[in-house]
Amino acid sequence: MSNHSAHHAAHARAIPGGGFSIRLLGGELLRLAAAAVLVGNFVIGTYQRSPVHTALIVGYLVATLISFLVATRRPDAAWRQPLFVLADSVAVLLMLFMHAAQGPLDHGHALTPPGLVVVFILLINPALTSDAKLVGCFSSVVLLGWIAIIATAVANTGLGVFEALLDLEVQRELGLALSFGVTALAVYIIVREHEDTATAAETARRRGSNLARFFSPTVVDQLASDGDLQLERRQVAVMFVDLRGFTSFAESALPEHLRHMLSEFRDIVSAAVVRHGGAVDKFLGDGVMAVFGHPAPREDDADRAMACALELVDELEAWRKREGTAGRPALRAGIGLHGGTAMAGMLEPGCHSEYTVLGDVVNVAQRLQVVSKSVGANLVVLEEVKYAAPSAGSLAVWIDAKAVAIPGRRLPLDIAYV
Repeated sequence: MSNHSAHHAAHARAIPGGGFSIRLLGGELLRLAAAAVLVGNFVIGTYQRSPVHTALIVGYLVATLISFLVATRRPDAAWRQPLFVLADSVAVLLMLFMHAAQGPLDHGHALTPPGLVVVFILLINPALTSDAKLVGCFSSVVLLGWIAIIATAVANTGLGVFEALLDLEVQRELGLALSFGVTALAVYIIVREHEDTATAAETARRRGSNLARFFSPTVVDQLASDGDLQLERRQVAVMFVDLRGFTSFAESALPEHLRHMLSEFRDIVSAAVVRHGGAVDKFLGDGVMAVFGHPAPREDDADRAMACALELVDELEAWRKREGTAGRPALRAGIGLHGGTAMAGMLEPGCHSEYTVLGDVVNVAQRLQVVSKSVGANLVVLEEVKYAAPSAGSLAVWIDAKAVAIPGRRLPLDIAYV
């Protein structure tokens, strides 16, 4: 069974009250209608009956009832639909065989309207599964079997191929078979298109859901329409925000305090990042890594990143005071911000898609966040970054420090902090 059919089975299972969906019920009712037509045609038909015919008709009626029972008890069984669609195709071929076996192809032995009704009713049934493979399987078996039965009936008349093709009765029978073939092809195309559309919609939904974890709604909409997340080199600004002393706090903190603190902290930081058009790259326990400039670069990326960092300085300090007033533990936060060239994009190893930014700019931003603790600052940037964001940078009173040792860096750097 295709993945799309499995999706429909899962949907049926999710229906309250037993998991028997309306679509599933419709398919079983169609099969029951076809069985009723077959039985009725067998009872009041004018052809000669035989024990074999009786056994086959009864067999299909039993298979129909079993199908209904299985559908109510096991709607998600992967084998159910293929098995009973095959039974449908066998029933159609049986009906065609009984028609053709009555004698030479003439007006008296033409395929009856009830027989045609059964053929097209049972074509609708696999179409309801929204599985193009089942539609193709049913149609192929019926069409090939139908043509084979006609050919066998013609051979029994002793007519040559050319004579048979000129015979009006043979032409009528072939016309009916080909009409079924064209109809089946149209149904297959429609179901296949629906299947592709549903798959594309599901892929887009999952992609959008995944992107929503990282980007603002505006960026998600842009990516959904024409965006590209392949890994590439870009100018970005990277920000690390970390709670100071969290490891020591976590050793003795109550679980509810720990959960509340992390939840509040992440909500404040991610909301500010999204508000300023940035993207949350990842949550790192008690830290958050954010990036500005990918996948939708702007000329003011540095300014927006700086404005976000300065806003977070105020918001996180206000949050710490609120928590203290409420009698809950709260920690100070340190922020490191840096800008430069990095590799940014989506890594898709197969089981988990991850948006990430790689490069020296990331390492420096993380180390600047570490430095914020040693210098007693809330936000630390390189001096060059302060000058690269004049609009936002002018809103703060900066302290400049020259030749500051940066952990993991061989040469000291000039920094600015608030």
